[in-house]
Amino acid sequence: MSTYLPEPFRIKMVEPLKMTTREERLQYIKEAKYNLFGLKSDGVYIDMLTDSGTNAMSDAQWSRMMLADESYAGARSYHRLIEVCSDIFAYDYFQPVHQGRAAEKIVYPLLLKKGQVSISNMHFDTTRGHVGLAGARPVDCVVAEARDTENFYPFKGNMDTVRLEALIEEYGVAQVGVIVMTITNNSAGGQPVSMANLKEVYAIAQKHKIPLVIDAARFAENAFFIKEREEGYGDKSIKEIVREMFSYGDAFTMSAKKDAIINMGGLIGIKNSAEFYEQVKGLTVPYEGFVSYGGLSGRDLEAMAQGLLEGIDEDFLAYYLGQSRYLGELLQKAGVPFQYPTGGHAIFLDAARILPHIPYYEFPGQSLAVALYTEGGVRGCDIGSYMLDPDPETGEQPQSEMEFTRLCIPRRVYTKSHLEYVAKVIVEVYKKSEEFGGYRIVKAPKVLRHFTAELEPVK
Repeated sequence: MSTYLPEPFRIKMVEPLKMTTREERLQYIKEAKYNLFGLKSDGVYIDMLTDSGTNAMSDAQWSRMMLADESYAGARSYHRLIEVCSDIFAYDYFQPVHQGRAAEKIVYPLLLKKGQVSISNMHFDTTRGHVGLAGARPVDCVVAEARDTENFYPFKGNMDTVRLEALIEEYGVAQVGVIVMTITNNSAGGQPVSMANLKEVYAIAQKHKIPLVIDAARFAENAFFIKEREEGYGDKSIKEIVREMFSYGDAFTMSAKKDAIINMGGLIGIKNSAEFYEQVKGLTVPYEGFVSYGGLSGRDLEAMAQGLLEGIDEDFLAYYLGQSRYLGELLQKAGVPFQYPTGGHAIFLDAARILPHIPYYEFPGQSLAVALYTEGGVRGCDIGSYMLDPDPETGEQPQSEMEFTRLCIPRRVYTKSHLEYVAKVIVEVYKKSEEFGGYRIVKAPKVLRHFTAELEPVK
């Protein structure tokens, strides 16, 4: 087993945690209608629902917040953020927004028309939702290796480029409004995309004159995986790798609540189109606020600028990705199925293999997430069929390519002993997995239902 890397920081402030009883948790999850998003955080011991906005900021980030300029227009905090973004991503235009889905709300209606398709290595939930809200249809095109959760492949997040070409021919170039590359590929298990694959997909997009948008929520982790695994990048800096990655795209949307290590914020980046930037600004003002704050305070802008710099620090990335690897090795030793190798930000338990008696339409990923909470106070979430909204035309429940239960690791929050506790809970649940049943949805919105749906156990 690999050594757990010491934290590249020391702790100067703590937040108390309280363990609840199993009886209390059974009542809490029932009151939440068996939706993990409906739980009160005070009833959660280890919160691995998401790594989005749940990270611990550094002393430098808090210090920068005290220096923030809260001017409505033209604040120096905005200009500092733009300078940092220009240095890291080497794009021409940047627009701050309040989070990643706000970026998608602005960008995708500008690129997609009703009846078109968006092709991605895999759309994540909010991207999928905003593609649908634009009247288009999301089509996933990940490599087959992503579905093999047992064996090692270095870049399971890649786009299947042969199928991509076939899909473009099948739908017709005019019907493909955008190609989306999600890095890392969250729905595939936080798996990275290789530089070679990015380059090949971008060449296909350029050949057909289809815009390529990068979903950049976890760009820094993807860059670190490239440095580790792809020939020719071992001696390059993370920033050098990031710059090349983004050269193979026309624009990006980003939830900065992940790799920028902040609690709120997002970004839109545009490489060389002043016309597209003007369109983005035109929607930012009514949706988010004036262009130089984009729905954020000056404090948020300063924290984002500093967090982007800290998020590409190689020592931090080695430690952070090492946390998921350590947890994965504990599970591997106990024989628990998960997406192997581990992704950057989370462990993705293979719920289909852990709960083979639960069909996809009774949501094994959700069932496993509920079990982990009731048995040990660990909150995760489904990344599987439950996350997929019904087909808008037929109303049928789609079947996900993978049925995962995701356990995210917030940055700079939990320690080695916390992860060992989580592993213990997972192993205990795995040993009695046949005791857990499926769930049915009794109430849900039409779009992004998994956030607020109400469920009940299948009897």
